[in-house]
Amino acid sequence: MQKVKAIALLSGGLDSALAATLTKRLGFSVVGLNVSTGFCTGHGRCDTVLGIGQTLGIPVRLMDASDEYLEVVRHPKHGYGSAMNPCLDCRVFFLRKAAELMEEERAEFVATGEVLGQRPMSQHRRALDLVARESGLDDRLVRPLSGRLLPATYPEKQGWVRREDWLDIQGRSRRRQLEQAAQWGIEEFTQPSGGCCLLLEESYARRVQDAFRHRGRVAVDRETFALLRYGRHFRFSQNTSAIIGRDERENAVLEKFSHGRWMLAFPDIPGPTALVEGSPSSRELEFAAQLSARYADASPDDEVTVLARRDGEQTKLKVTPLPPDDPRIERFRIG
Repeated sequence: MQKVKAIALLSGGLDSALAATLTKRLGFSVVGLNVSTGFCTGHGRCDTVLGIGQTLGIPVRLMDASDEYLEVVRHPKHGYGSAMNPCLDCRVFFLRKAAELMEEERAEFVATGEVLGQRPMSQHRRALDLVARESGLDDRLVRPLSGRLLPATYPEKQGWVRREDWLDIQGRSRRRQLEQAAQWGIEEFTQPSGGCCLLLEESYARRVQDAFRHRGRVAVDRETFALLRYGRHFRFSQNTSAIIGRDERENAVLEKFSHGRWMLAFPDIPGPTALVEGSPSSRELEFAAQLSARYADASPDDEVTVLARRDGEQTKLKVTPLPPDDPRIERFRIG
């Protein structure tokens, strides 16, 4: 008989790898799915996911849903967590994508690495029930690591598995997962750090909040979300803000975002690249140059030259660096 097919959500972490492994060990044909939202901070996570798929001998689909996910961040139905992380809406979003692939692949259910009680906002019992319902998967959503502790799902009702085939892991300890990984020979996975999502980072979250407040949620587009990752951010007024690079890599990145913005550079001395957004007055542009010079290779009393360019328009400014203890530095800083 042809094997029953399942979709396994793979994040690159241990829990999802274990869930996919157990699903395959129970005799199901498994297709892995990794959904990219554009806010992941894990380096090489796609490589890890593909490596897990290769180890398990299962195909893995990589899905870029970053454009669609922006609406989840802008208007989460269930609100935000500790920062700007829409955890419940995020789970529903992922599972709806898995449901789409389930239909495309003619699979029978979706398996995830969720563990009962592991995450306070998204993995308590009511939250697990909510995302199953709102994703449209209902009992076709299976949590193999906690299956014995949860209501019977479609594979169990169909007699494809027994209740004792699932695991009964719960809580925040990862001891049992690590023991199971050692038993099954799973070695490749990303380590949990609590910071795999940019929206969980306090400084980034404050920048997003500032952008929502001063531009409006709809106006904060994909480019803006990306730009909020880099540099030191300062807001001078409702319509004017500045971003100052912290190293050569960030300087190079900021240059790529210069279209439509004032870009400040230091032609005579080593210094940061800075972008000024909005409609700065001449005084605000000069202040941005002074603030940027604060981070350049110049003594506090030196007058330095700053070139300001925007879409073919150019002006040369002569400024002295802002003193490090100027109170406006911290007052204007975002995040």
